[in-house]
Amino acid sequence: MKAFAQRAGPALRVAIFATLLAGVVYFLAAVIMYFVTVSRLNTEADTRLTGLIASARGNPSAISRGSAQVEERDNDRDPDHVPAYLWLVNDAGMIIARTPGALPFTVRVPAAGTPVTADLAQGMSYRLLSAPVPGGHLVAGVSRAGDVHTENLVLDGELVAGPLVLLAMFGGSLAVGLRALAPVEQARRRQLEFTADASHELRTPLSVIRAEVDVALSGTDRTAAEYRDSLTRVRSESERLRRLVDDLLWLARFDSQPPPPADEPIDLGCLAQTCADRFRAVGPAISTEIGTEPALISAPPDWLDRLAGVLMDNACRFAGPDGQVRIGVRTHAGRLTLTVQDSGPGIPEQDRSKLFDRFQRAEQNGPGAGLGLAIGDSIVSSTGGRWRVAASPLGGALMEVSWRASHT
Repeated sequence: MKAFAQRAGPALRVAIFATLLAGVVYFLAAVIMYFVTVSRLNTEADTRLTGLIASARGNPSAISRGSAQVEERDNDRDPDHVPAYLWLVNDAGMIIARTPGALPFTVRVPAAGTPVTADLAQGMSYRLLSAPVPGGHLVAGVSRAGDVHTENLVLDGELVAGPLVLLAMFGGSLAVGLRALAPVEQARRRQLEFTADASHELRTPLSVIRAEVDVALSGTDRTAAEYRDSLTRVRSESERLRRLVDDLLWLARFDSQPPPPADEPIDLGCLAQTCADRFRAVGPAISTEIGTEPALISAPPDWLDRLAGVLMDNACRFAGPDGQVRIGVRTHAGRLTLTVQDSGPGIPEQDRSKLFDRFQRAEQNGPGAGLGLAIGDSIVSSTGGRWRVAASPLGGALMEVSWRASHT
């Protein structure tokens, strides 16, 4: 649980922030929706009250002699049959007349032309509108029982939907956050592993150098040959340390994604021939399979030279002094392929998926730090190449990279 919390920490914080933000937005939207609903219901009631007063003022005796008919005609126009009533209140505030069934008018007469909401007797909520008439005011009222019920339904719906919306928002944000941050978390873990592996690889030559220096400075009588051996080992370990640091710096610069070197037309055949000539003195018998036609691709020359060097260096080391190494270039289906093969022990199929991981060696105690193919893979990925790893007819490994041919 603790490990999950650590991995999900950033996504959890994002989900909480998103949920809080959604909660604020939902609250504001719910408040706006509620008051819009109330306003719309009041507007409908006010429209009805205005019509009712207009009908009653057109017939001053309607309250005493025809009020039932007025009320009935108005209620017939109301689809919900919400009762509406009229009161005639004199200037002293006394009720002179009212329509049948109307509650006692127990509140102050509202200002003329201004609708108000008030509770009459028995706590019944009414929407009221008054208009002046000779000797007093004509007050129309419509029950808000139905409107209050609608408002409560809206409010209850918002209260029920709110937690569900926020819960869904939190879950969705957390899921999206975990998915979005997965590459970042993977990169972080790889960086930690890379740092640990680099520390381990650097510690070994430094420990050897420290031990040789300590022995040389111990004060014991040593011959010139022994001092020479110690210095030779120190130089060897220093060279190994220098190569390792160079590789680490190259990968660090590559990971920081600087602008890549300018692409240029590169003849893979010339590159392969130059690389083969450079490694002939290493030991294995090196042969080439290169056609006479130009094999051009567009890529940074320095990167491809390093890639070819990595492949040839690995092939020569694993083939051994008495082995064979073959480098070749061929064209197939509009793609150019650079192939390096050796007669070494080969690469087991189950190990090929991890072959390009940093600090991964083909042999656990093999030479090198395991960064060469990681560098090669970065170059291949950045130049649009494709890898193929297989068994070689020479008996060892076959490393193949193909690119789209350049027509420039």
